[in-house]
Amino acid sequence: MSRPAAPPPPQAFAQLVACEARLAWRNPRGLVVGIAFPVVMLVVFGELPHAQLHRLALGGLTRFDVEVPVLATLVIAALALVSLPGPLATYRQEGTLRRLATTPAPRSWVLAAPVVINLGLALVGLIVVFLLGHVAFGLVIPRNPGALALTLVLCISALFAIGLAIAAVAHVSGLQVISAAAFLPLVFFAGLWIPRQQMSSVLQHISDYTPLGAAVQACQNAILGAFPPARPLLVMGAYALIFGAAAWRLFRWE
Repeated sequence: MSRPAAPPPPQAFAQLVACEARLAWRNPRGLVVGIAFPVVMLVVFGELPHAQLHRLALGGLTRFDVEVPVLATLVIAALALVSLPGPLATYRQEGTLRRLATTPAPRSWVLAAPVVINLGLALVGLIVVFLLGHVAFGLVIPRNPGALALTLVLCISALFAIGLAIAAVAHVSGLQVISAAAFLPLVFFAGLWIPRQQMSSVLQHISDYTPLGAAVQACQNAILGAFPPARPLLVMGAYALIFGAAAWRLFRWE
């Protein structure tokens, strides 16, 4: 009776992540859409004189104060919906997962490696947005860091679950269209072009029940020192559970 194959050492997963990091560096979509674009937008809003004026329509905040939470969630959305699904859908369509099944390495490692890379990029992007906002443009240090951390974790969970669900069902040839169809409306309802405070009541109500709209609301509360209301936290948690379950159920290894 043959002995079962020994499981691969943890170093093998580290090598897989390193390989994925090299591929991400050669095709820096995540760096561009997840870090460079939000940082450029941050600088634009920070340098606009009228963006630093306190406005009654924004609850006494400046346009810059309002946009920083939007740009933080933009980092997460860009990586989850634009950068993450591509490699996963490609690996499935090209048979990489099927071929990996003949090796001792778990096929799940191929799924986990791009997730780890994009999570790392999201962390870097968030640090850059908040640190640059504070150092260069006087953004107040978040007064409730625990609530902010909870909000960002829930936002990452929700958006990455949506990205995994897209990767589970999308064909590579139509992936960009599907990603854009998910990304652009979510960014709109987050308030990138029209601040949530200035949306009509109908648009604001819709925004409240989108993952980015809920995340922006919760982020703004945490930055100002208040613990977010239950609704935005529950909205993000619901998206994470629903789309996480959908990705698990719909994903095919071939």
